[in-house]
Amino acid sequence: MAVIRPFAALRPSEKYAEKVISLPYDVMNRSEALKLSQGNPLSFLHISRSEIDLPHIENPHHPEVYRQSKQKLDEFVFRGILVREEQPCLYIYRQTMNGRSQTGIAGCVSIDEYLDGTIRRHELTLVEKEQDRIHHFDACSANTEPVFLTYRHSAEIHDFTEDWIQNHAPVYDLIDVHSVGHTLWVVDDPKKIEGMAECFHRIPTLYIADGHHRSASAVKVGMKRREEKPHYDGSEEFNYFMAVIFPDSDLKLYDYNRVVKDLNGMSKEEFLTALSSSFRIEKMSEAPFDPDEPHVFSMFLERSWYRLSAKDGILSSHIIQGLDVSILQNHVLEPLLGIRDPRTDSRIEFVGGIHGMEELERRTETDMAVAFALYPVSMEDMLTASDQNETMPPKSTWFEPKLGSGLFIHML
Repeated sequence: MAVIRPFAALRPSEKYAEKVISLPYDVMNRSEALKLSQGNPLSFLHISRSEIDLPHIENPHHPEVYRQSKQKLDEFVFRGILVREEQPCLYIYRQTMNGRSQTGIAGCVSIDEYLDGTIRRHELTLVEKEQDRIHHFDACSANTEPVFLTYRHSAEIHDFTEDWIQNHAPVYDLIDVHSVGHTLWVVDDPKKIEGMAECFHRIPTLYIADGHHRSASAVKVGMKRREEKPHYDGSEEFNYFMAVIFPDSDLKLYDYNRVVKDLNGMSKEEFLTALSSSFRIEKMSEAPFDPDEPHVFSMFLERSWYRLSAKDGILSSHIIQGLDVSILQNHVLEPLLGIRDPRTDSRIEFVGGIHGMEELERRTETDMAVAFALYPVSMEDMLTASDQNETMPPKSTWFEPKLGSGLFIHML
């Protein structure tokens, strides 16, 4: 069963919400975070990416960075920018982008259910990235950003959610600078909260859609605090971490594309010849070609687009080996381009499909040699891989819209 627990969120005063909200900390680099926060001293990036206010410190993981995050969080509370809810609540959070909405429940989930597999994962994490959020959450004594979870659609949760929305006004209804709508309703009726918790008790499994590092870090902070308080009784806030939980039926997966800096010493002709053993290659017109079915890839190389169709001999019925991200890794990136671990190899970068084929063209014409566009992984493939305790290749899934940061914070 899935546990969902109300919490007394620290959240923006209504008049400040539009200024506070930001993109998640991990979808931008330092210079991008600095640019996005310029002219806006209330941006949550001053808390989630506080190195932007410490230009004299080059290392974003320096202890001073985490002290600055805590200091800025305290300042936002002192100034009334962020205000603590009077009682534990659940929150209904709706995002709207390009005419499509996704509606989830924001609450807290159990670190024990992460540890026992009730909350399932599909990606590995990097220790360095875990350590960053461990230090950040611990310094702030808060889960400053939620994890993005999903579950298989439940009619009773849908009906509960829509009933509350129809009968209550939202506390926020805003459009951010990226043209994404964010609407938040506070569920503060104890009986309704109990009813929603009972609905989730009938959900056998939750799945991490986005935020594997945030999840792992939050759990490790909780475990650390258990060690510091050996007589804990399980009711303490550090036994839970903050999440927004969406039904799978609301979500849209985009392609997650690859760009590589060089051809591993090969010429264009040599590379195309090497590819031809595993793929049928067709040169396309100058217009960008977006893959239109599984096992078909778009490649941009030296100002030309190519359609690569995987030959039957490299296809697999295995849930992981049959994914297009695996086919590309196993038959192109590793054997031809020498990229054994795409999580750590500096020669490869990843571009979310939301940025379009034009971004792949731009990258290859500036700092990269070749780009590959993939057909998106399906929701069912992601859930099935998680159910089978399989690990998907890194950067397999890209969800949009991203959760807004700063609209609710879980204090530990």
